[in-house]
Amino acid sequence: MNNNIKINELCYATLSMENPNSFETYVSLGGYSAWKKIIANSTKPKDIIDNIINSGLRGRGGAGFSTGKKWSFINQDSDEIKYLVCNADESEPGTCKDRDILRYNPHALLEGMLIASYAIGAEVAYCYLRGEFIDDVYLSVKKALKDAYKNKLIGKNILDSNVCIEIHDLIGAGAYIVGEETAMLESIEGKKGFPRYKPPFPAVKGLFGCPTIINNVETLASVPEIINKGSEWFNKIGTDKSSGFKCFSVSGHVNKPGNYEIPLGTPFKDLLELAGGVKNNKKLKAVIPGGSSVPVVPGEKMLETNMDYESISNAGSMLGSGAVIIMDEDTNMVEVIHRIARFYYSESCGQCTPCREGTGWMYKIIDKIIKGQATIEDFESLKSIPNMISGSTICALGDAAAMPVESFIKYYEKEFLNYISKKEKKAFI
Repeated sequence: MNNNIKINELCYATLSMENPNSFETYVSLGGYSAWKKIIANSTKPKDIIDNIINSGLRGRGGAGFSTGKKWSFINQDSDEIKYLVCNADESEPGTCKDRDILRYNPHALLEGMLIASYAIGAEVAYCYLRGEFIDDVYLSVKKALKDAYKNKLIGKNILDSNVCIEIHDLIGAGAYIVGEETAMLESIEGKKGFPRYKPPFPAVKGLFGCPTIINNVETLASVPEIINKGSEWFNKIGTDKSSGFKCFSVSGHVNKPGNYEIPLGTPFKDLLELAGGVKNNKKLKAVIPGGSSVPVVPGEKMLETNMDYESISNAGSMLGSGAVIIMDEDTNMVEVIHRIARFYYSESCGQCTPCREGTGWMYKIIDKIIKGQATIEDFESLKSIPNMISGSTICALGDAAAMPVESFIKYYEKEFLNYISKKEKKAFI
């Protein structure tokens, strides 16, 4: 492993403290200094947006779009009410990085939300938490909000200025679909979490019909340190097109599963070593590099790949949420995709026919294969379905369901055919 690998010092310093999620711990490490500086200097919102653009910060929720450019889409001259929404509905299988930020460093998120709200001219912000976060994660955010309000960092006339920003926390009911930004807006408005047609995009017509910016937890929690240390500092970390640190949730067949915050562009083999290597010294068979919704990558190819947006794309997959799922040589790939297909079949909202029906078809055929009941004709049908779903739905859930199936067939077709050949041999006997 590269011994010169950098880590995010503030993140690790916070975790080493006795009460990492407390207001006192965060302030002792320089927390809220960026926000206080903005208020004291009456910093122009455009200067903040330009700073974030120059830093190269890209959305950490999956799409990887420039955060600063997204903020710039808001019409600053408009008199319309503007909103900020933090997407804390972390429901992508394999992903648990936002959960730990919310649990151990919630004030970094709140400070990031305040700075983002100020930059886009929003006086109201919402933090939408995953339904399953009702335990200590939700309580951690609640306490952080209470302490920030108590210290006049949120609310009316913040720090005796004319700046007013309210932050509200709310919790969903555990639906995967509301992780899609427009479905989340529908849910906040009290409606069924159905994704909206785009355009209009949320920056033009979002929450309650007003301009809205939606950012992920990790994205917003990265903002305060960029303001404090400057865009150049962040831009020099990582690669030319993938700047800064990124938190990867490593799970599966590794000795030390967990969250690892490292510079983008770090070789995958170094990340694997940080996670203790493949369990029981077995050979690496495959990796899902960005959560269950992205294509699988064979182990050999992954070992030659770096952990950044462009490198993962060149390997035929996506960085996505940063959930890295490790599979060893003994993994039954048909069983893995059987479980993934079942998840998307269950979580489809049912609004679009290709997704509603297609996810069911894929799961049912894979289920037949697993049970030894499928024919070669069934398998040929399975191969054709992903192409009929991709690009045919309002939101990306259809693509998220189709891409894994397509990639598993591409690389591990023989394992599917083995199930079918065994069935046909039994029939012949």
